[in-house]
Amino acid sequence: MSDEYQHVSKSKLKLKNDSDTKKKHKKKDKKKEKEKVIRAVLEDPGKSDDRKQQAQTSKTEGRTLTKAEESFKKMQEKMQNKRIVEKAQMTHKQRVELFNMHLDSLTEHFDIPKVSWTK
Repeated sequence: MSDEYQHVSKSKLKLKNDSDTKKKHKKKDKKKEKEKVIRAVLEDPGKSDDRKQQAQTSKTEGRTLTKAEESFKKMQEKMQNKRIVEKAQMTHKQRVELFNMHLDSLTEHFDIPKVSWTK
């Protein structure tokens, strides 16, 4: 019976796209990136644009971006910088107070009704 299975390959299945060396991708730390962006925006907004453009050119070495892609990325960065500046202006305490004022302004219609009728 062992003679029947002698010709069978016992190694792992190799696919066409499967390479011998697999690349390990590092996970990006979003908190550190946001802190860097906040520091850069608060220091000097003009300089941060130059740094981002240099980083983008290094990322897209093999391919050039189209006009639409470039304008899309510019708008994304602009909106992100705007959000960061807005968040940096208010402290956590101020945000909580603003949220509490908003909740106070709501009518009782939005309150959670009592579930039990006996009490």
